[in-house]
Amino acid sequence: MEAFFKTHAYLVEHTQAPVRRALMDEINWNDRLICIRGSRGVGKTTFLLQYARENFSIIDRKCLYVNMNNFYFQGKSLCEFAGEFHRNGGQVLLIDQVYKLPDWVGDLRTCYERFPGLKIVFTGSSVMNIKEDHPELNSICASYHLKGFSLREFINLRTGLSLSSYSLNDILVRHEMIAANILRQVNPLDHMRAYLKHGYYPFFLEQTNFSENLLKTMNMMVEVDILVIQQIELKYLNKLKKLLYLLAIAGPSAPNVSQLAADVQTSRATVMNYFKFLTDACLINMIYRKGEMSAKKPARITLHNTNLLYAIFPRFNDEEMLQDTFFQQNLCSMHNVSAGDRSCGFYVDGKRFRICNDEPHRLSGDVYYVRCNATKGHDRQIPLWLFGFLY
Repeated sequence: MEAFFKTHAYLVEHTQAPVRRALMDEINWNDRLICIRGSRGVGKTTFLLQYARENFSIIDRKCLYVNMNNFYFQGKSLCEFAGEFHRNGGQVLLIDQVYKLPDWVGDLRTCYERFPGLKIVFTGSSVMNIKEDHPELNSICASYHLKGFSLREFINLRTGLSLSSYSLNDILVRHEMIAANILRQVNPLDHMRAYLKHGYYPFFLEQTNFSENLLKTMNMMVEVDILVIQQIELKYLNKLKKLLYLLAIAGPSAPNVSQLAADVQTSRATVMNYFKFLTDACLINMIYRKGEMSAKKPARITLHNTNLLYAIFPRFNDEEMLQDTFFQQNLCSMHNVSAGDRSCGFYVDGKRFRICNDEPHRLSGDVYYVRCNATKGHDRQIPLWLFGFLY
């Protein structure tokens, strides 16, 4: 136990959280079992250590961070460890990569029932769906999703500012006032290109090759987050990777499922399952027609965020695809986004949106026009960058 406390103290002292994540204030920390889900590379470990640093002194033994990668847990169960920690005055156990344990669901349930005075906060892959896949935890576990950096967080990091986030309704109703306030402090377009290339994943701060690191991370998303957690045989790995590449080069279009099945030498049903796995891993976004169920073929598939586009295509220069991807990555996780029709590109919570570079010649009264290169907007024309301030 002493070795774990020493590691905890070192990590908390030396981990720098460059931006305080908005999720920190959205979580109900009074819950006894909390899951922090997110794709690989978005900063879940740093988030746990930031929580420990904000709420406990480094030498306070009431809080302890542990990583299930430690070989110690091959010989001692999580329940035994948690019990020992709790008996010695421990109150908050922060568990990283809990899915590495063979019976992590049962272990967490047992800890919850045996130690009512112990709070457990654990990280999990975005592939883990507590509500659907683990009903034994659903009633006792509060689950939250940690996303990559927003444009707002990226700008705050680069400038030292403390710009606020805004709800979609605020942006639609008050975008002129909000943009004017932000523009008095910074021009977001000055940071937009850098964000599109490498701003979503916090590890861009490391003094290493960002694209190579992101490619490694993408491979780990497929090899570990999908294959291991979903218990898929290794022989299907290349099919998953090839499907992801084919979707990337196809751009934001309706997938030809039969052709994709032939290309990766599998069935249509398997391709549809792979779509879901890649979506859960935060590698792609699937957009459906308005009112259609997710069991059907999606109307459009894009990569999950713009950084992935540059990782696969280092000299990527399709501005329209970048704009579409940026818009979707900011809205899909929090709102109902559907494919549009001839009058608009997207429906968001039933409202119509069209992305455009120039000011449209004809305006439709119920369409919001998302202006890609505009610094500020007016009426129902809103600058694209402002949607990077949703969180």
